[in-house]
Amino acid sequence: MSTTSNVRVRFAPSPTGALHIGGVRTALFNWLFARHLGGTFILRIEDTDQTRSTDESIKIILDGMKWLGLDWDEGPFRQTDRMDIYRAHVDKLMKEGKAYYCYCTPEELEARRKEAMASGRPPKYDRKCRSLAAPVPGRTPAVRFLSSDEGQTIVRDLIRGAVTFENQQLDD
Repeated sequence: MSTTSNVRVRFAPSPTGALHIGGVRTALFNWLFARHLGGTFILRIEDTDQTRSTDESIKIILDGMKWLGLDWDEGPFRQTDRMDIYRAHVDKLMKEGKAYYCYCTPEELEARRKEAMASGRPPKYDRKCRSLAAPVPGRTPAVRFLSSDEGQTIVRDLIRGAVTFENQQLDD
């Protein structure tokens, strides 16, 4: 086996509380995978939920990782420190017509989801904002990737093999 690898995995906890057992399991699996293949284990802090993320929770997560003996090769990176990178990619996707802004509120989305289910349609986003010509004042948009409604998406999983999704069932 080669001593170097192109394998790059990450653990991306959300610092909204203590490190929990599900997060530890994910971190351990990824750390073991990277170490076994001579790859890179990256620690990325998902601190974009600014209302719930705290520096205290970040410290607890880092201390927990160290206590478990799970070291990282890159990071810890904070998502909020990399917003310029993400904005540049969003701008590129928008210009290429591969993404669009959605101004729907969570309540509006939930109401439309329930309506779709009640009428027997799949509970997926109806693309209401896809063709908007201007921003909706007073609302902060989410970015939606434009997905194809035709064909299939096949994900090649190491454990389950080829997993097929009908694109008409997938959301933007």
